[in-house]
Amino acid sequence: MPVTIKSPEAIEKMRVAGRLAAQVLEMIEPHVQVGITTEKINQLCHDFMVNEQKVIPAPLNYRGFSKSICTSVNHVVCHGIPNNKHLKNGDILNIDITVIKEGYHGDTSKMFYLGKPSIQGKRLVDITYECLRRGIATVRPGAYLGDIGYAIQRYAESKRCSVVQEYCGHGIGLEFHEEPQVMHYGELGSGIELKPGMTFTIEPMINAGKRHIKRLSDGWTVLTKDRSLSAQWEHTILVTETGVEVLTKRPEEDFSAIELA
Repeated sequence: MPVTIKSPEAIEKMRVAGRLAAQVLEMIEPHVQVGITTEKINQLCHDFMVNEQKVIPAPLNYRGFSKSICTSVNHVVCHGIPNNKHLKNGDILNIDITVIKEGYHGDTSKMFYLGKPSIQGKRLVDITYECLRRGIATVRPGAYLGDIGYAIQRYAESKRCSVVQEYCGHGIGLEFHEEPQVMHYGELGSGIELKPGMTFTIEPMINAGKRHIKRLSDGWTVLTKDRSLSAQWEHTILVTETGVEVLTKRPEEDFSAIELA
């Protein structure tokens, strides 16, 4: 499948889907408290998406996935399935939201703290967010996909963390997963050249320990092999004529000034 360049009409629909995905994370934040279950978080998000936003939760029944969101706790890297286990003080939690509105997808995720995080947990979450920011900062026409991965890997490893290599960002639009694949490691100047109208996700998964992972028998849940903490942040972005637009940006975020040195 070739990389699609989105039309102005498609880009506007992507903006709408991106805003709606961001709003789900804003809605759920007050509910993310010690003692809640990820199943309850899933139900609150599902009801909000379906009843209030009138959108389709993209993960639900996607290749057999049974829930409307992904919830990944502590050493779960990604694709955690909501369940009835109560969240504890000190847990770190990724909530991954993808909505479909008028056929177009908006995909984003955010890390949350339950109660007071450990020093290591907070450090990892902060480093991972900075990896996302640095990846986004490289995006502009004429840059290359490898520049994104290089910026992320360089920063993560400078902080003695590791980058998960088996899972990556992806093109997005009418399909949940389109070309290109967006690796979170790489070399400057490698991969395809970025052009205005491309839309894709950047979603680094960063481990406090080694990068190696394993997938559980449920076919979805991915863990760190050494049981170290893992964190992830994700945004859907658009390559513009002059740089980058973060389609799933939340009000508290600012991507205008990022130092890559």
